[in-house]
Amino acid sequence: MNRYAWKIDRRVKNILSSIIQSRLEPKTTRTHVGYGSDLLGIMMTANQNELGRTQKDLSMTIDEIMDECKTFFFAGHETTSNLLTWAVLLLAIYPEWQAVLRKEVISICGTDIPDADMLSKMKSMTMVLNETLRLYPPVTALVRKTKQAIKLGQFSLPKDALLLLPILAVHHNQKFWGPDAMLFKPERFAVGVSKAAIHPNAFFPFSLGPSNCVGQNFAMLEAKSVLAMILQRFSFSLSPDYKHAPIAVITLQTQHGMPIIFKSIEV
Repeated sequence: MNRYAWKIDRRVKNILSSIIQSRLEPKTTRTHVGYGSDLLGIMMTANQNELGRTQKDLSMTIDEIMDECKTFFFAGHETTSNLLTWAVLLLAIYPEWQAVLRKEVISICGTDIPDADMLSKMKSMTMVLNETLRLYPPVTALVRKTKQAIKLGQFSLPKDALLLLPILAVHHNQKFWGPDAMLFKPERFAVGVSKAAIHPNAFFPFSLGPSNCVGQNFAMLEAKSVLAMILQRFSFSLSPDYKHAPIAVITLQTQHGMPIIFKSIEV
């Protein structure tokens, strides 16, 4: 297992290193302007500007930049793929909601690939994904640090105090969600996120406030798009081999995988 992990890590580093090195090539050999307009390019440009606009003055090492690239991938891929995994599980368990979503998708975009405008009209899809995020948030907890001494309700917190925000526990708390907090009920979100629970901030899978995930809207569009195209083409049910064992390993994952039985459909 350790050797396999090492090989994967080495392969990822080689791929990222080649991408980064191509951005550091002399301008005469580049096919793009500056370091590029994507997240990597923006980060490298901002990083360079800190220390005088020369390539050798990049304040971060190549290894540090690669670590940031891994974070981009983790935040932008791992969390969304986990959301889709749990959404498929819930729709396989609750075929009536699967039928509702398929009807909505077909009525809005038929068999066409959904675009952003079509996805924005899928209200039931949004409700199901939000309920999935409530029951199985990709990130189960957040840590925040106080910048100064502050009074928070009845608590007086000193500067540099670490706060653990238990997303999973809050999302399942009957105090905020009622006695059916453990049940899959997408209709909770029929009138929006802020009114889904007793407290308007009881739902925070992407965090809240200034530290809210900048990729939240993109992640939801991505998840909607993939799920819509699955529903256009397949019906699915849970395999009898499935064993329900969620486990938090940085993100909330399925310990024994997610065996799903897909059947092709014609619309």
